[in-house]
Amino acid sequence: MRKICVVTGSRAEYGLLYWLLKEIQEDADLVLQLVVTGMHLSPEFGLTYQQIEKDGFPIDAKVEMLLSSDTPAGITKSMGVGLIGFADVFERLRPDIVVVLGDRYEIMVAAQAAMVARIPIAHLHGGESTEGAIDEAIRHSITKMSHLHFTATETYRQRVIQLGEHPDRVFHVGAIGLDHIRKLPLLNREQFEKSISFELGERCFLVTYHPLTLSSVSSVEYMQQLLDALDQFPDAHLIFTKPNSDPDGRNMARMIDEYVAANRERAVAFVSLGQVRYLSALQHVDVVVGNSSSGIIEAPMFKKPTVNIGSRQQGRVKGPSIIDCGESSEEIVNAIKKGLSPAFQDVLANCESLYGQGNTAPAIKHILKTARLDGILIKSFYETDMCTYSKEAEQ
Repeated sequence: MRKICVVTGSRAEYGLLYWLLKEIQEDADLVLQLVVTGMHLSPEFGLTYQQIEKDGFPIDAKVEMLLSSDTPAGITKSMGVGLIGFADVFERLRPDIVVVLGDRYEIMVAAQAAMVARIPIAHLHGGESTEGAIDEAIRHSITKMSHLHFTATETYRQRVIQLGEHPDRVFHVGAIGLDHIRKLPLLNREQFEKSISFELGERCFLVTYHPLTLSSVSSVEYMQQLLDALDQFPDAHLIFTKPNSDPDGRNMARMIDEYVAANRERAVAFVSLGQVRYLSALQHVDVVVGNSSSGIIEAPMFKKPTVNIGSRQQGRVKGPSIIDCGESSEEIVNAIKKGLSPAFQDVLANCESLYGQGNTAPAIKHILKTARLDGILIKSFYETDMCTYSKEAEQ
């Protein structure tokens, strides 16, 4: 039986992979190997590996790598620790293929170890562009190390091909996170409020703001601009989900905690809501605010406005429900007001998802199961018309 090893390092990424894990686990011809790392193993980020086990997925290996530092030096050292750990894990598990998703540094480390171990790599969500974050370089690097590619839009498929990957190995399957929206029974408003012990009020914002890893300005300064903007909506209730472990993430989480402590009547914060509660939140809030990809990919399925702050998601395919704005409090306030306006609500009524309609996991599982792996490690650079023209011009 083909052994498929799936790597996950964060709560958000695991949520996206959930239905693919189920598909592999329930296929009698496949063996699921699950490796957890990064924030899953950190008490500070909620020890979310425990939720994975509760969901019925046995964990085959845990790769400890997250040091108690989110400085560039600390993260680089974490990557070094992780690379050693993945080397040992892949030597022991000997999978037939390794599946990774996205663009975080712990995922790049897993891909590096698999590449050196000569294990084929399947990469989900390649070809995307996030110009304001180091994720951009990590994502494209993983693409060049990978052998099968599953993209969320045709635009992203063409970009992966532009990077030199053969079209026969690049599959436009849609965004896998949308499978949750189709398959999970979400909570109604009353159930959701009870689950988080918080009332949504007449108006509620869902706020997720991550560090800008390529900015010359501290993300702490930008976080303060966001909090100042939220002060301009004193009647709005706020649900914060905390930032990830990138540089400044801990300081930003501390600022959120202090803000919630000063606004207990209208604000609450979570390290992780989990998939059911997070998607239920998208269903019931009035505006999604921040710089998370979920505001661009999942929120449009619920016809909710997304105020997308700054450059972190610059380059992504965006639908009409996305309102881009700068980092200043004034720009954020104006964008939120636009999202709440009756005119924009009319726009939302006709929004369609640009990332598919779900049912992506079965398509990915089928390809993982049937793809020929013999000879797959040898990759030739696929020349696009542009590359061919450039070479002729040189001659």
